Amino acid sequence: MTFQGWFLILGFTAVLLALAKPMGLWLFALYEGRRTPLHIVLGPVERGFYALAGIRPHAEQGWRRYAVHMLLFNAALMVFTYAVLRLQAVLPLNPQRLGAVGEHLAFNTAISFTANTNWQSYAGESTMSNLSQMLGLTIHNFLSASTGIALAFALFRGFARRETKTIGNFWADMTRITLYLLLPLCIALTVVYIACGVPQTLAGSVDLTTLEGARQTLALGPVASQEAIKMLGTNGGGFFNANSAHPFENPSALTNLIQMLSIFVIGVGLTWTFGKAVGNPRQGWAILAAMMILFLAGTAVAYGAEAGGNPVLHALGVAGGNMEGKEVRFGLAASALFSVVTTAASCGAVNAMHDSFTAIGGLIPLFNMQLGEVVIGGVGAGIYGFLLFAILAVFVAGLMVGRTPEYVGKKIESREVKLAVLAIAVLPLVILGFTALASVTGAGLAGPLNKGPHGFSEILYAFTSAVANNGSAFAGLTAATPFYDGLLGVAMWIGRFFVIVPMLAIAGSLAAKAHTPASAGSFPTTGGLWVGLLVGIILILGGLTFLPSLALGPIADHLAMIRGQLF
Repeated sequence: MTFQGWFLILGFTAVLLALAKPMGLWLFALYEGRRTPLHIVLGPVERGFYALAGIRPHAEQGWRRYAVHMLLFNAALMVFTYAVLRLQAVLPLNPQRLGAVGEHLAFNTAISFTANTNWQSYAGESTMSNLSQMLGLTIHNFLSASTGIALAFALFRGFARRETKTIGNFWADMTRITLYLLLPLCIALTVVYIACGVPQTLAGSVDLTTLEGARQTLALGPVASQEAIKMLGTNGGGFFNANSAHPFENPSALTNLIQMLSIFVIGVGLTWTFGKAVGNPRQGWAILAAMMILFLAGTAVAYGAEAGGNPVLHALGVAGGNMEGKEVRFGLAASALFSVVTTAASCGAVNAMHDSFTAIGGLIPLFNMQLGEVVIGGVGAGIYGFLLFAILAVFVAGLMVGRTPEYVGKKIESREVKLAVLAIAVLPLVILGFTALASVTGAGLAGPLNKGPHGFSEILYAFTSAVANNGSAFAGLTAATPFYDGLLGVAMWIGRFFVIVPMLAIAGSLAAKAHTPASAGSFPTTGGLWVGLLVGIILILGGLTFLPSLALGPIADHLAMIRGQLF
């Protein structure tokens, strides 16, 4: 590890924290439906959309109606995307004349982008036409992201409102978030990326002559615009197969920094928005403090492992850190930091190949996802996932002080605890169950490139990434098969929507409750003790649940590496 590396990590953290309140203020304006400076230009567009769609934006919805509208909307988008991919060969904007996407791959991809996972079992530049990238995939990057933020708003209202049956209007939330947050920020970021050298064109490719005199064909397309929403919406689906390791997606250290900030900025802003919504900004800062402790701890371990290198190579006289699978223009610190950022959020973009990390370096991205990606997390999904853990933490605290647990003025009773447990239990049940299935069947065992614990890690990482709606992968796994495309598609749908519905039920239950003022017997939820309890609950639940699988995978891989054995 070097001073420059830590300067990058701590500088990134400082800039991120400085952006938390400004982003939180903007999000709070959208949460409340307030007028913003952009309404002068985009207000008529918003009203026109409501009129065209027959939506009454001020008509409030209960949690069931909110959930049904959200599920139907996403199901329709999934079917639409599947149709676009299957009809790709006969649709326009296909300069490379690519054929239709196969049945199982189209199924997997349609679910993947609907669920904000963006898992890719294909090479984008040789599989997807420009129309498929823009109409079939990029549209999901906006709408799946705005869905997540809208759901966070719904849960905030559950905590903030008193004795009401409604938690907002799904269509109004979606429209405001897309028009006044995601769209303008992405336009600005697209211009920045273009200025930094990222292509933005409808051309399919260009033929060039290399310095050696050879001919080379470079794939092009509308990359900059997709890159902007890919990161800001924590989507992660790359235009190119190499994702953000590709110089056309991520050409420099500056774009690398912008991309990492884009992944986290809405997530940290939502913590401040939550505190403001419940009338106590310190509640939001406490959540952010717990998130940053987990984030910096994971970054330190990952950076230390990669900087420490491989002892087997050291014994052969190859000194230095582990540069395998990393871009020289980024180096160890920026690659390790990016891996933690993208898996602490539900982004999945990569600027280095996680399969080539050391065993412990690869364990950290895996563990981040197994925690439910609540360490900042995906846009919206991170904060509402974190609040599910907060409900369990305040329940434990209530047991310790011998009173009915309370959180931000709402009593947490058996219904909320049961629903929180149900939502949190989805991840381990599906991740471990599907990993076990793939580890004992011929179709599943045909996927890993490596044998032994590293091969098991490749399978475990795939299902963890799918259920956590991340989308990154240990690239050694061959997942473009009917078995993996089908099973991973089911895992992604369960991981997204089987968590959302119980969460919305909690929002509805909390909104109906009266406000309970804090008393001398209440457990304080803004200080260091609360932050420590939150971190402990998250680590204990994640650690105890997944420790056996981690012991069979990356931990066993690390112990074997120390003994001089590689898989």
